[in-house]
This record gives sequence, C-alpha cells and structure tokens, in this order.
Amino acid sequence: MIRVISGLYKGKKLKRVPSINVRPLPDKLKGSLFSIIHSDIPDKDFLDGFAGTGSVGIEALSRGARLVVFIEEFYPAVKIIRHNLDKCQAEDKAIVIPKEFNRAVINLAKDELKFDLIFLDPPYRLLDERNPLKVIFKRSILKENGLIILRYHFKTKFETRYFKLERKVRMGDDVKEFYTL
Repeated sequence: MIRVISGLYKGKKLKRVPSINVRPLPDKLKGSLFSIIHSDIPDKDFLDGFAGTGSVGIEALSRGARLVVFIEEFYPAVKIIRHNLDKCQAEDKAIVIPKEFNRAVINLAKDELKFDLIFLDPPYRLLDERNPLKVIFKRSILKENGLIILRYHFKTKFETRYFKLERKVRMGDDVKEFYTL
C-alpha cells in the first residue's frame, strides 16, 4: 500500500502501477526524504522526474507545494498518476507530462519553467547509460537556490560534474544525493 504520510492529503491511499517496472518509494524512505526537505516545500515549484505512481509529487503537494510537474513516459503509470491526483483532488496544482525525461525537460525549458526542487528516481539501469542531471543543467530548469534529489541503488557508480553534491544519505540499498548549483 502506498499512502500520503503528512499534510493536506494525509492518510490517502494511492493506487500502485501493476508492473515490476515501477518501484514506488517505500514509506520509510519517503518519510526520511521529506523530513530533510520539509521546510523547502511550501509555496515552491516541484518536479517529480520518473514519477511512477506520483507518490513523491503528491506528498509534496500535500505538504504545500505550489505546483508539481510529473514526468513519466510509461503510459500505465501516467494513468495511475492522474487517478491518484484525482483521488486527492489535486489536479489543479499538477501537470502530468507523458514523455521521455530529456524531451520533457527540453519542453519545460522552452516554456521557461524552473523548479525549486527536483526529485529524480530513474530506473536503475538508466544511470549506467546517461545522466539526467546533464539535461537539467544544460536546459537551466533549476532555480538559483534550488535543490536536486537523486535516488539510486547503492551499487550504481554515479558521478556528476554539473552540480555540487551537498549531502549523501544511504538507507539499506538506497542512496539519495542532494545537489545544488
């Protein structure tokens, strides 16, 4: 079961994507993430990249984010995100972009959208093939005092030269890295 942990939609149960390709952030990890960033969320613009079920972005909305943009290319997950937003009656504060991540970021840059917080939870294999932080840097969609949070498996070898690593947190097999400009 996926649920909203805190805020306006606290306790709402969210639907899962019926696929092994989508791995929602467990409540314990989501709780630890939001305990770190909770004061950065109210009235801010949040990007949930590789959104899956949308649970992280919906948690941000529940805690007072002004706008959340969800990027997800897997169509069954897009349907679930829209369902979960409807269940929370949060569609008016959300944009769902059903595209591949890089193409979606290019479009966001063309529309001159920038974000205070960007959460990325890409498929584990993706970080071996490409760096999603590169397109964020190249297209300048992170606001000046913004923060990027990247989740990945601890065995993944990942380094970036595009942003400054501020913090690294490991819980079990999970690593979360926090980057600034």
